[in-house]
Amino acid sequence: MIANLKAFLDSKVNQYNCIDFITNDPVVIPHQFSIKQDIEIMGFFAATLAWGQRKTIISKCNELVDRLDNSPYDFVKNHNESDLKHLLGFKHRTFNDTDLLYFIEFFRNHYLRYESLEDAFLPKLRSPVFREDYLEEVQESQQSVEVTSSACYAGGLHSKSESLSCSTVEAFLNHFRSYFFSLPDYPRRTIKHVSSPAQKSTCKRLNMFLRWMVRKDDKGVDFGIWNKINPSQLICPCDVHVDRVARKLNLISRKQTDWQTALELTARLREFDPSDPVKYDFALFGLGIEERF
Repeated sequence: MIANLKAFLDSKVNQYNCIDFITNDPVVIPHQFSIKQDIEIMGFFAATLAWGQRKTIISKCNELVDRLDNSPYDFVKNHNESDLKHLLGFKHRTFNDTDLLYFIEFFRNHYLRYESLEDAFLPKLRSPVFREDYLEEVQESQQSVEVTSSACYAGGLHSKSESLSCSTVEAFLNHFRSYFFSLPDYPRRTIKHVSSPAQKSTCKRLNMFLRWMVRKDDKGVDFGIWNKINPSQLICPCDVHVDRVARKLNLISRKQTDWQTALELTARLREFDPSDPVKYDFALFGLGIEERF
C-alpha cells in the first residue's frame, strides 16, 4: 500500500514539479528576477499575499512590483520618503498599505545588517535587535508550545552547521516572527500577516516561501538559493487543497487543521523521501487544484 502510494505521488510530483507549473502559481512573481534579494523580497510578498484566487494574487503582486519600480531590493535600500507615497493605496484582502510600509521598513533594517533574508529565520539573531517587551511576549507564548517539529522525525538527517543540526523549522518560524516585529514602531494590525507555530497556525504561507527558497532540484520551480536550512527540515505547506487530498489518501488523521497537522503530514511524507519530503507538496496541491481529487 505504501509502495503504491509512493509511486502514485512520485508520478504526480514529476507531473507538477515543472516549468509549466510556474505560469499560474504565485511563484511566477519571484521568477521575474535574477538578483537574490529581489527573489527573496518578492517571494516573501507573493507568499504573504497568497490567499484567494491565484489569478488575483498574481495580479496584485505584479501591481506591487510596479509600485516598487520593478527593482524591489533597490527600492528597499534606497527609497526616500516621497518614494513611499507610491505604495499608498495598495490593498489585497486584509493586507493594506500600513502593512506594506512596515514590511518595507523591516526589509530595509534587515538588509542593512545581513546579505540574505535566510538569516532572519536563524535563532542566532536573538540579541540586541529585539525590543525587549516583544521578545518577552514571544518567549512567554513559546514556553507553552511543545517543539515537535522536523527534528523529531528526521532520524539521522543533519544540516551542515552543528548549531542548526536537527534544529526545527518550528524554532525558525517562531524566531522569525519575533524578529520580524522587533522594530519599535510595528503596527499591531500587521501581526496577523505573519504566523508562527506558537499560535498553532499551519504557517502555510511561510512554509511555502521556505520551500521556494530552500528546495534544490533541476526542475526550475523552486529556487534553492538558501543553504543554511536543509530541505529535509522543511514542513509541508498545508492549505485547503493539500489538507483535503492528504486526508483522502489517509496521510492525516488529526481532526483539526493546525501546526500539528502539518507535522503529521510531513512525517508521513518523510516515509516516502526523508531527504526531500516537501517535494510532495507539488503532488498534493496539483491533485487538489488541477484534478479536483
